[in-house]
Parts: sequence; structure tokens; C-alpha cells
Amino acid sequence: MATAWTWTAFASAWCPPFEPVPCDLFVTEATFALPVFRHPPAAAEVERLLASLRAFPERCHIVAAYSLGKAQRVLRQAGYDERVFVHGAIEKINAIYRAHGQDFGDTAPLVGTDGSTLAGRIALVPPGARLDGLVRRVPEPLTAMASDWMRVRARARQRGVEFQLVISDHADWPELIRTVEEMPGEVWITHGREDALRRHLELRALGPDAVAQWLWPNFNSTI
Repeated sequence: MATAWTWTAFASAWCPPFEPVPCDLFVTEATFALPVFRHPPAAAEVERLLASLRAFPERCHIVAAYSLGKAQRVLRQAGYDERVFVHGAIEKINAIYRAHGQDFGDTAPLVGTDGSTLAGRIALVPPGARLDGLVRRVPEPLTAMASDWMRVRARARQRGVEFQLVISDHADWPELIRTVEEMPGEVWITHGREDALRRHLELRALGPDAVAQWLWPNFNSTI
């Protein structure tokens, strides 16, 4: 049995290349199992952020991203090599990555930094960080968020985000379809849009025997 909870096939500098594992039973999440979810390459999204920096050099771009994994993807994608100011929670995770040979270039603590020096800079913070004080002391802040959910405009409006970066740690619709169809055994689906993925695979299956290979148990997040 192989399980894949939070997974993506996109290349990463610190993970081995994604490869399907032959198994009798494959358990996968379905968080973004709808055709609308087609995640762009992270580097292309960060390039959009850098284009905004070039267009608005007077504004500090405050980017909310999860401290583990996502913040590191934002840091050095698209060839950006300027200093990045980071929240303490993110810097703690960066230190672990650095201890294992990963280089994130020039970073500096966000706490204690003179806000007037942050014009045209990127500041990385966790999504749950209180931004009131930071927003008040930086020049013309532009708020951004790196998240799979930024594909949904209503989510961006709920968070009060001005600039949306669609950067994901989850498999999108094409990845889910491709990977599930490569698996030779039974497939169990959980967490997300299970019904949508199940229906699509049933329609793609070639006859009753092919449909029979898909097993759709009703369970929550564990077996």
C-alpha cells in the first residue's frame, strides 16, 4: 500500500523527483480534484511577484506563505537574489534547511528592521502572523498570499489579499488524473472532492472490468 496525503509532482530543489510506486493499493488526497484547479509553475508565479516589484519599487511586498515548504519555494524562485526579510517562524525552518545543505541566499530578520528600508523589498510572513504593526511601519505595503486557494477569488477577498500567488503543495487536477491512472491496483480517495474524481475516473474507465478496479470506501482521513 502507498499513501499520498499532501503531495505534488512538481519538481523541488530539496525532494527526490516524484515517481509512482507500484502497489496493490494507492490512497490519495483529493483536495483540489476539480478541473478548475490547474496550478502554474511556482517560478512563473514568483516572476509575477518580481514584475510587481519592478512596477512598484516604492512598495513593500508582504507575502504570506506557510513557514514549512511554501516560504522556501517563494524565496529563491525565478532567479531573485536580493535580500529577503523573513518572519522569525520562517527563519527557524530556514535554519533546518540550511543545516541540510540548502542555500536561500541573503535573508534578514523582519523584526526590528526599519520600515523605511523595506520599499521595493519582499517580506515573508506566515499566514497567521499579525500584520497590523508591520503594515503601519512599511511604505505603501502590498499584501500578497502564496496559496493553492488563491485560484478562488472569493478566498482572496476573504483574506483581504491584493496580490494572489497560486503556489501549491497539493496535486492539481491533471496530476491527480495522471497519477491515479498510472496505478495498477485499487485506488482509495479521501479528503476533498472525492466524488468529482471518482466520477471522472468512472467515465474514463474502459468497460465494467476497468470500473471494478476502482474501490471507493467511505472513510475520513485514516484507514
